[in-house]
Amino acid sequence: MELWQQMVRDSVHTVDQLVEKFNIDRKVAEGLDEFFQARINPYYLSLIRYPGDPIWLQCVPDIKELEDIDGYEDPLQEDAMSPVPNITHRYPDRALFLTTSQCGMYCRFCTRKRKVGNSDKISMRQLESAFKYLEQHTEIRDVIMSGGDPLMLTDTMLEKILQRLRTIPHIEIIRLGTKMPCVLPHRITPKLCEMLKKYHPIYINTHFNHPWEITPESTKACEMLANAGSPVQNQAVLMKGVNDDTDTLKELFTKLLKIRVKPYYLYMADETRGANHFRTSIDKGLEIMFALRGNISGLAIPHFVIDAPGGGGKIPILPQYVLHKDEHSIVLRNYKNQIYAYHETKNGNGNGNGHLNNNEIEKIEVEISGKKNGSSRKPKNYKDVTTVSVPEVESNKN
Repeated sequence: MELWQQMVRDSVHTVDQLVEKFNIDRKVAEGLDEFFQARINPYYLSLIRYPGDPIWLQCVPDIKELEDIDGYEDPLQEDAMSPVPNITHRYPDRALFLTTSQCGMYCRFCTRKRKVGNSDKISMRQLESAFKYLEQHTEIRDVIMSGGDPLMLTDTMLEKILQRLRTIPHIEIIRLGTKMPCVLPHRITPKLCEMLKKYHPIYINTHFNHPWEITPESTKACEMLANAGSPVQNQAVLMKGVNDDTDTLKELFTKLLKIRVKPYYLYMADETRGANHFRTSIDKGLEIMFALRGNISGLAIPHFVIDAPGGGGKIPILPQYVLHKDEHSIVLRNYKNQIYAYHETKNGNGNGNGHLNNNEIEKIEVEISGKKNGSSRKPKNYKDVTTVSVPEVESNKN
């Protein structure tokens, strides 16, 4: 048994342990265990500095989970977009491939808690139908292995899956969605890295949410993966009490770059049952992104996205940098709130292929003649948009 496997076995996971270590009422602990079991390995447990800190909040069960009845079991409608077991096919050229139900640590905000920890929901016995689906759908060029966490598989089992994927000619990219570099970095071994080298290009999508998770152990793990030729990117979730302030995310994103991890996505927390207490306002996220842009390297700025409820996919959201657009120019603000105008080409307007359509943007009359770029005042007659009408999106609560 490898060290990481022993650490998983030694995790806090029983009702008795929750009562003893975290002083949780036994009846509450029993209810939480039934709702979504705990797993806190010794390494991640050691990162907790005090009760209720950002590490504690991510891993220790909380009675608030049982009080949240408004969330969805499957907020992203992954099951509805699953043509065969273990596959979710939402985007045209890529597919999500669930390879295990197990994780090195069970996050309390998990959006897939309906499946994670339940081997009946993500079964290794059902992989063949997934492979056949991937073989038949030649439009799929990018496969994201997830679960659970694919690095909970042994090296032998993981290699068997990678070998099979590499026999499918149209699959160009393989991604491993794994939190192990953050929550159990001991899983990243020289043997694993040597094996991964044989199946490139392999990209790593990992998941750090707070700078305290960047330790000598996690730094070493990320650097080993990078040295093995696997680019490492980070997907963080904006969470109340964990990282919902500019200074925390600035520190996280800049420290990630130092350990050769590119901040990739910052998600709004999903509308997952039992996790509503983690959600912040959208305005809070936009405020943080505006404060980061221009004040730290663009390399450290992730895409801020909402994974749309009902299976709409990732939708980027930005602070309002575009103040006005007409057929002559576009008026913008920069990170210092200074106003600039960029003049449209005289060669013609956009044709609808990804370009802004003048008819789709509310016209705001702006005086710019005689003004110098860099004015820190709002344009004359500039109006803040306070309401937007959107169609109702139905998403079945499970």
